[in-house]
Amino acid sequence: MPYNDVLPTRILGIDGPVVSALGLGCFGMSQAYGAADDAESIATVHRALDLGCTFFDTAEVYGPFVNEELLGAALRGRRGEAFVCTKFGWVYAPDGTRGELNSRPDHIRRTVDAMLTRLRTDHIDLLSQHRVDPKVPIEDVAGAANELMAAGKIRYFGLSEAGTATIRRAHAVTPVTALQTEYALWERHIEAEILPVLRELGIGLVAYSPLGRSFLTGTAKPAEEYAEDDYRRRDPRFQRENFSANKAAVDVVGVVAARVDATPAQVCLAWLLAKGGDVVPIPGTKRRCALEENLRAAALRLSPEDMALLDAAVPAGITKGKRYPENAMYMNGL
Repeated sequence: MPYNDVLPTRILGIDGPVVSALGLGCFGMSQAYGAADDAESIATVHRALDLGCTFFDTAEVYGPFVNEELLGAALRGRRGEAFVCTKFGWVYAPDGTRGELNSRPDHIRRTVDAMLTRLRTDHIDLLSQHRVDPKVPIEDVAGAANELMAAGKIRYFGLSEAGTATIRRAHAVTPVTALQTEYALWERHIEAEILPVLRELGIGLVAYSPLGRSFLTGTAKPAEEYAEDDYRRRDPRFQRENFSANKAAVDVVGVVAARVDATPAQVCLAWLLAKGGDVVPIPGTKRRCALEENLRAAALRLSPEDMALLDAAVPAGITKGKRYPENAMYMNGL
């Protein structure tokens, strides 16, 4: 499947920025899926820019800090070609150990100044609250974002893994440009309530883990076959008791891929792109070959019959296992 001459673009939110229809999640470049390879990761960012991919997603928690530093280094001399999203949410000890959630306005302001230094830039395109802090009213968070926009340090405000009430309250203070949350063929929890609210309010959706941390690519293995430092070893959906059932549910992806002469990853990304022009998937990779495969999905058009087959075979709620291990579920308080 060839590339389009120019990677298609989408408007993020009703009055938001224009970004590439597919972005690049940078998380795995620094942790979670094996050893880091900074040289290949930087080459991957450059290749993404060359192919018209403009949306790059990072966060202070990735590392912590080192992923923002890596992206800042990769974008040196090409910052104007990129739309950079980063996320705040916690306090950190001097050794980098993550502490409690913290979205107090004074902390946000200090965090943004540090982010700008790490990213080697004078502004952040999209600043998102990584997880909702139950101790801080979301109105205060949105107000701090508004002040940072007025100061020119950020351009747009976003949320991540927030519920409908939080989204409405934040949006009433400062327009929320995008919600970032997990959305994929096998993870459709947002379709019933959250996605309708986003569309009512004109908020874009940034879909992370659109390939199910590789499960939807057809290359997944049971959890125990991954290295100790690989996140998937702890992912409930990869555990032996859930793995076989989940694999059986998503085998339909391979059937569709064979029929349309594409890879399973491309089918899953095309499925997401077809879910609405307000959806921007951000598949993550640290390798140019995987990036190129993913971006080719923008040229794939699934038929109504293929979309219906995928929807029916992998309906909302069919996936076995929670999205995060029990000891990490606190990260997703709504």
